[in-house]
Amino acid sequence: MLCIAHRGGPGPENSLEGIRRSLALGVPAIEIDVWQFHGELWVTHDRRLGREIAGHQVLPDLSLEQLEALRLSNGEPLPRLRQVLELVGERALLNIELKGLNCADTLQEQLTAHCRDHGQSLDTYVVSTFDHTQLAQLQQTMPELRRGLLLYGVPIELPHAIDVLAPYSVNISMDFMPQTLVQTCREKGKKVWVYTANHPTDWRRLVEAGMDGVYTDHPDAFMRYLNNGHL
Repeated sequence: MLCIAHRGGPGPENSLEGIRRSLALGVPAIEIDVWQFHGELWVTHDRRLGREIAGHQVLPDLSLEQLEALRLSNGEPLPRLRQVLELVGERALLNIELKGLNCADTLQEQLTAHCRDHGQSLDTYVVSTFDHTQLAQLQQTMPELRRGLLLYGVPIELPHAIDVLAPYSVNISMDFMPQTLVQTCREKGKKVWVYTANHPTDWRRLVEAGMDGVYTDHPDAFMRYLNNGHL
């Protein structure tokens, strides 16, 4: 089972510090969130400031200078995807979740440039999003880039969506994981990754269900759980 460090791993979330901690733990996969503003991809989860980052505005309303002035709780500037690509390299699978509109073109440009400049394969990346139109776009422009079909709920036309988008994984919520949905994914030969599990009782349930990957805010504890024979 793949342990995926949710939002970069042990806090602050979506920070370079958190990602460094995950890498030091030997976490095999790390998930981050990105938004596209001013032609750049910024690594953060929330559309509105106030929870993790001081302020009250919404990100799309901020100027480039205002975005550059934002600080995380550890004093770190808002990371950019380019920095994360440099930091992670090939040391872990990087799951990049597209949080807003118009991310796909910038993502393609940055991933292509990074892989070219560092001799790195696209095999170390999975791109996921609830915006399935962007998945379809990436399928056409970067077919070799693995895609994660991100769901919250139980779609009526899931078999059709899988056939059309040809994802590597289907990423589902613990709130909506009926056996019929999981079975459809299995029959289509897709990985099933589940978000977000932070308690041993949930981990046990997912291990027993044979899930392929789990997003967790506590990758250190989850890896100990797996290494100790699920005790």
